Formats: sequence, C-alpha cells, structure tokens
Amino acid sequence: MPLLLTLLGILALVVLIAFVRLDTFISFVLVSLAIGLASGMEVTAVGKSIQTGIGGTLGDLVLIIGFGAMLGRLVAESGAARRITDVLIGWFGIKNIRWGLALAGFVIGIPLFYNAGFIIVVPLIFTIAASSRLPLLTVAVPMLSALSVAHGYLPPHPSPAAIAGQLNADIGKTLFYGLIVAIPAIVIAGPIFGKTLSKYNPHIDRSLFNIKDVPTTDLPGAGISFFVALLPVALLTLLGPLKTYLSHQEQSTGMAALTSLFKLLSEPYVGMLVSVLVAVYFLGLRRGQSMKAVMKDLEEAIKAASPILLVIAGAGALKQVFMDSGTSKYIGSLLTDAAIPPLLLGWGMAAVIRVCVGSATVAGLTTVGIILPLLQAQTIQPELMVLAIGSGSLMFSHINDGGFWLFKEYFNLSIKETIKTWSVMETIVSIVGLIGVLILDLFI
Repeated sequence: MPLLLTLLGILALVVLIAFVRLDTFISFVLVSLAIGLASGMEVTAVGKSIQTGIGGTLGDLVLIIGFGAMLGRLVAESGAARRITDVLIGWFGIKNIRWGLALAGFVIGIPLFYNAGFIIVVPLIFTIAASSRLPLLTVAVPMLSALSVAHGYLPPHPSPAAIAGQLNADIGKTLFYGLIVAIPAIVIAGPIFGKTLSKYNPHIDRSLFNIKDVPTTDLPGAGISFFVALLPVALLTLLGPLKTYLSHQEQSTGMAALTSLFKLLSEPYVGMLVSVLVAVYFLGLRRGQSMKAVMKDLEEAIKAASPILLVIAGAGALKQVFMDSGTSKYIGSLLTDAAIPPLLLGWGMAAVIRVCVGSATVAGLTTVGIILPLLQAQTIQPELMVLAIGSGSLMFSHINDGGFWLFKEYFNLSIKETIKTWSVMETIVSIVGLIGVLILDLFI
C-alpha cells in the first residue's frame, strides 16, 4: 500500500504540474495532504508534518539561495559576466573558441541561477558567433551546457544545495566532487557535441534581447570579475579542510581564535554573505553606484529567487509526510534489498521524474524524499548521492521544461530541432555525470 500511494502521489504531481498547470508549490502541498491522509495520519499530524518539512528544508538554505541570487545579480548587472567571457575568448582565440566559451559558461554559471545566466549569455553568444563566423549552435552549446552542469551539480545552486541539506552532505565536499565530475560532462556535452551541430543555422530575433548594456569602458576589471565570481567556490571548498587542519593544531599552537574565524567562514551561508558583501563593494559602490541602487538590485534578486524557494519548501513538505507516515521507511526496506546500486537508483528515479515533470528541482527533491532511508541502511557517500540525483534531474529536457522553450525560442528552432540539439545535450550531461559519480565512488 505505501508503494502504491507513492506512485499515485508522483503521478498526481505530474498531472497537476505538467497538465493542469497548477502552481508547483500548491501541487506539492495538495499531494502531501493526500498522501498523509491516505496513509492514515490524523489531520493535525499531517498539518504538523507539512509545517515541519517546510521549516526543516528551508532552514539556512534560505540564506544560501538568497545570497546566491544576490551575488548572481551583481555579477550580471555590473558586466562582470561579460568581462569574464571577453577575457577567456581572448585567451583561447578563434581556433579554440568553443573551449573558451565552455569555461566562461562554467565560471559565470557558478554564481548565476540558470535562467538568469541564460539571458545574460545569449547576446554574448550571438555576438561571438557573428564576429567569428562560426555556426551559431556550435558556439551556443558549449556555453549553455556549462551553465546546465553548474545548475544541476553545484551548490550554492538551489537544487544541489537543497539535496545536500536533506542528505546531510557536506556542501564543500559536494562542490569539490561536483567540480571533478563537471569537467568531463562539460567537455563532452559542450565543445565535442557542439562541434557536430554546424548544419543548424537558425536566424536570431534581436528583439528578444532584453539585457542591460554596459559600455566596454565601464566594465569591471578582469581580476575583480573572476575574484567575485569564484569567491564562493574558494570559500566553500578550501576553508573546510583548512578548518579541520587548524583544529588539529589548535592545542599545540594556541590558534583558537584563528580556528574559530575559519569555522565561521566555512559555514556555507557565511561564505555566501561574505561573497555578497565583496560584490556589493567591488561591483557596485566602488564603481560609482549609490547604496540605494545596489540594494535595489539585491531586492530584485530576492524577488526572482522566491518562486524557487517555494518549490523547495513544497518538496520538503512532501518528504516529511513520506517520513512521518512511514512510507519512506517501507520503501527504504524494499530498496535495501534491491539489486540496483544505490547511486544508479537515485539517478534513475530523478531521471524518470524529470522526464515526467520537467523541473530539475522538483525531480531532485522528490527523489530525496523517497530514497532518504536507503542512506541509513547502506554505507553511501551522501555527497556522491547528491551528484547522482543532481545529474539524473537533468535528464532529457523536453516540452515540459522551461529551459527547452528558452532554447527553442531564443535560437528560433523547431521542436524537432530543439530535441535533436538541446535535449540531446542535456541527456549527455546527465549520463556523463552518472558515469563520473560511479568512477569517483571507486576511489573515495
């Protein structure tokens, strides 16, 4: 019965989101209520479970995602993203421009939410393709595949950050392992696959470009642009091991104060806050903007992030109902005896839900709610499970995914052409990500 309820719940979620077009957060709450009541829980218990799930899931994730949105906004609005792209293209030259674009997309994609990153880089892609006289999609796919990988694999992006929180995975380790897995995924789905798309020659509608144009002379410097964009990566990946090292040295060297400082900075939300403050100064105030104007940008960033937070909150409610009703425990006992390796199972479940629902965030967080008990029964690196679910959640984007339509409309492609280009690119990213996770699992 619990397994049937789970399948019916996921089916109901697919119908409500993909066909009825009901708001995703409302859909999650309705399905959570239905599963809780159908499982025999008291009405008050279901309500309490939903409240607990929402509060427990968001927690400091609100800070991480909120600060991440602010940082991305400042990187985009200041022109730092454009400066990073210009510098990398200059380094790689026309001959290797696809590799430069892939790296630029990855660097830009770390602080920027996917949709925001897409809107920022599309005009850059068009300009570069025109000046280099290369086929448009061979230029676009390397950059957009890198954005997609960052969105699905790497904290502080909403989905991987939320999945890491639910699985109690270390965000620093998740980011470090994610960077390792991301490299082959970007290389294969980006420059290598992109090179095969030269036969497509779409004509772009320039009226779609609605982006703040910063004159080249007003762009921030290359050094500060890279520094601000990559600061979260440095803080999240480097300070954790350094904190551990100093903790071992503390008693013998009297470095208690320094250790405490690094402990504070290694907290993900503190690292993101520091990154935002650095960006406020270097990409805003130092370049002549008023504090009021910079704060307005941050306000707009929070508005853009709020729908994502609601989706995560709704998924947290469903996860908690699964747990409190005993559904997760029951499914966990079944999965424990399954012959499928846990990492492959997590990837597969996320991939199926992604294909059905369209949203990578919904796919990832729904999978966590089902598979969570499996981690308690088997020895699995939670950081690798985050990456397995994250890569599964990118599988075969098609007509029920907003990213599919962004790509189709901006590049003026037919649905068939979009499936042959965008959907295949996303599938490559997903499968290569899984392979990378499975290989990492052999060594760590």
